[in-house]
Order: sequence, then C-alpha cells, then structure tokens
Amino acid sequence: MSTMSVQGWCKPEGSINPVPIESMHFELSDQEHEQLEAMEEQLLMHHESEAFLHVDAKKIKLEISDDCGPLSDCQLRVYISAESQRGQVHLVGHRASDDSPVYSNAVMVEALLD
Repeated sequence: MSTMSVQGWCKPEGSINPVPIESMHFELSDQEHEQLEAMEEQLLMHHESEAFLHVDAKKIKLEISDDCGPLSDCQLRVYISAESQRGQVHLVGHRASDDSPVYSNAVMVEALLD
C-alpha cells in the first residue's frame, strides 16, 4: 500500500491560473501500483504519450480539503517525463460542485514503493 500526500490544483472556469488545493491524500494498493508500472512499460514500448487508470475515490480513500470539495470522477494519469524518460503519475478529476478540472502534482511511478 502506498500513501500519497500531494499538492493539488483546481482550474475553475474563467480562471487564468490554477488555484492551489490545501491538501490531497490517497492510498494506492499494490495491485494499482503494479498496473501503473505496467502502464509505464507500455508507454515506453509503444512511444505513447499518456494512459489513464480509472479509480474509485472511496477505494483509494481520497481525502481532499474543503476548499475543493468532493470529486465527480478520479483517474490516475501516467505519462513519460521528457527529461528523465521515467513514468510520472498524478491524480486527475473534476470538482463535483462545478466540474472544474482538479489535479495533483506528479510523482515518479517508482517513488510509490514503500
């Protein structure tokens, strides 16, 4: 099990810059981590830019501060960093109250290992 505490951002409609979210915390199971590693390998093999893993906010125990509120959907976006050629992952979704895009800072897939 990997627990992540990351900076989050929300981009409300009409906003030029994203607004920071006070806090985002979630847990990924070993199975989800294995899926992310497999996705990283596939992206590298096929020279693809990104892939998404749909996750249930309750299953990953997503805790997000009140300044954002609940999300209507959650996905883990995996992409390959141009600089390091390593897989990066971050949480993406939409705020339930107004459908604004929400996302977390990215971390390396391999950094998810406890």
